[in-house]
Amino acid sequence: MTLFDPPAPLAERLRPRTLDEVVGQSHLLGPGKPLTRVLQSGRLGSLILWGPPGVGKTTLARLLAAQVGAHFVALSAVSAGVKDVREAVAEAERLRGRGQRTILFLDEIHRFNKAQQDALLPHVESGLLTLVGATTENPSFEVNPALRSRARTLVLQALTREEVRGLLERALTDERGLPGVSAEPAALELLSRLADGDARRALSTLEVASSLANPVTEEAVTEAFGRHLPSMDKGGEDFYNLISALHKSVRGSHPDAALYWLARMVAGGADILYVARRVVRMAAEDIGLADPQALRLCIAARDTAEFLGSPEGDLALAEAVVYLCLAPKSNTVYTAWKRALQAVEGEQLSVPLHLRNAPTGLMRQQGYGGGYAYYFDDPEGSFRQRYLPDGVQLNLYTPGPEGWEGRVQERWRKLMVAHGELEVPEAEA
Repeated sequence: MTLFDPPAPLAERLRPRTLDEVVGQSHLLGPGKPLTRVLQSGRLGSLILWGPPGVGKTTLARLLAAQVGAHFVALSAVSAGVKDVREAVAEAERLRGRGQRTILFLDEIHRFNKAQQDALLPHVESGLLTLVGATTENPSFEVNPALRSRARTLVLQALTREEVRGLLERALTDERGLPGVSAEPAALELLSRLADGDARRALSTLEVASSLANPVTEEAVTEAFGRHLPSMDKGGEDFYNLISALHKSVRGSHPDAALYWLARMVAGGADILYVARRVVRMAAEDIGLADPQALRLCIAARDTAEFLGSPEGDLALAEAVVYLCLAPKSNTVYTAWKRALQAVEGEQLSVPLHLRNAPTGLMRQQGYGGGYAYYFDDPEGSFRQRYLPDGVQLNLYTPGPEGWEGRVQERWRKLMVAHGELEVPEAEA
């Protein structure tokens, strides 16, 4: 570094030099833990490190390579391609001739498409390359099965607030950190909370805050941090977890939780029309006929969100979500529909003649529509005739006890008795 070179960022300067300096991941490191056992055995196989940003995936890969004395090649799938992999393979072949193994660290491995991931397979399988892939996305969805089967997946966890606080305190005392800088305890506590388990974010914010005030104050932390938007990969697992949390909160009739998860998605930049479609689905699946008005309201909320856009249309979604939370719940139609789909699998039975359409004289001569009892002419006959194929007996739908369905239960029971689907209770016989 020359006089005119900027210093490395604080997070880079404080990067752990040994495994003992690693903060967090106690479930993987320490006596008897998976990575410790692997290193003690001296047989480091290919790994996929899965975890949120700023938890030490890159650091861990570098330290593992140093522990086993391997040559370390680092690539980012954001900018690298098959050409870079080929160069790494050629380098690994040269080094293998000298008795040295090569670890290929591929950051953001989920950014590699199937063909690019397939290019790694023969070299990982042969042992020429020991692959250490890092990803913030679920490898089950983003990494090819063939590659996953050749690598062990280790899950890294977000740092706790206590671990982030310890890391910040180290930054203020370590000679590589911010010597001469102090911070108010409340400022460190605030930053530990805002960092959301991300060590890189915490250290970067502390470095900026230290240029604003010394000692670092809560105000300096707030200014350095800027607006705290919830992290969310719009197409990744985090997004679908938020959708799941919203749906389950609605189903559980918890409006505060539902509004919280909705706000997380909107503030994170989610497509509000996609969210609106999911809210409509909730109305159909979990409210159903307990409150037929719910579906209409959610359709109106979707139309409003499309017409106004965000942020004006967000309020309509919030209104719909609160309505769904407070509405009575029923999934009877949802479950009945699933049973109906199962019932039609396999053999397709013919429609009984009396239920068939008979638009021509020839069809009427063949018996189409013959004997059909029109409800408004013959209500009792209409109830007595069969509406299912011969030999088919089904019990798909039973109204639930809540809301509108609860109010029509007695009518449903009488209809089923009239159709012969239910027996008349002895007290009424």
